[in-house]
Amino acid sequence: MDIRIENIDRLDCRLTQHRWDFQIDGEGGIEEFWREETRRNPSLYDGIVLLARRVETRFDAERKEKILEVDFFEARFSRYLAWRRRGFCDATVYNCFAMPALRTSDGAFLLGEMAPGHSAAGQLYFPAGTPDRSDLDGDSVDLLGSLVRELAEETGIRVDKPLLPPAWRVVFAGRQVACMKIIDWPAPARAVTAEVARHLASESDPELSRAHLISRRAQLEDPRIPAFVKAFLAEMTPV
Repeated sequence: MDIRIENIDRLDCRLTQHRWDFQIDGEGGIEEFWREETRRNPSLYDGIVLLARRVETRFDAERKEKILEVDFFEARFSRYLAWRRRGFCDATVYNCFAMPALRTSDGAFLLGEMAPGHSAAGQLYFPAGTPDRSDLDGDSVDLLGSLVRELAEETGIRVDKPLLPPAWRVVFAGRQVACMKIIDWPAPARAVTAEVARHLASESDPELSRAHLISRRAQLEDPRIPAFVKAFLAEMTPV
């Protein structure tokens, strides 16, 4: 997979109307797929998520800001999961989402191991999720709000949106577009691990099974880390 990473100054994300042929025309096969998925994992829920039909970068009129423009549309999670499991089979659609790259005071990045009930169980990601209707402000899609919400829900770590740096590092990896924001956290790795563990223990159905701290490039050999996360971390971690 060809992966590139770009510095982005600002996101401009909108909800649009879109007829996704994969979602409509392939319904019979998807329903069978979804029955099998929920038989194996009854905790899956077929809610509404936001996928993207257009992802483009542009400069503002004065060429001072590089902007990522994203046109989102609503899709059922079952359709999204079928598309993802089939290798992102429709090349007209993107999975665009935000991820908090939380870096501890001693230089480690926080990843979460997805819990058994998750659709990507066992994989190691930055705490995040596919945007949904709770990330809408009118027709605007608030990816920064999604990032803050997911970080708090999955790890118990709460950050204030106004205090976060404006810049993004966006990873383009096939049909996946990961909008990363580095968050320098004023606590060492050991304290962050303990805080996340306390949060997970307090949850009846946590989204993560445990926290992982990545501080060396050798750790990126773990096959549970997706390629786009490895690409981002390879630039940020020492040998």
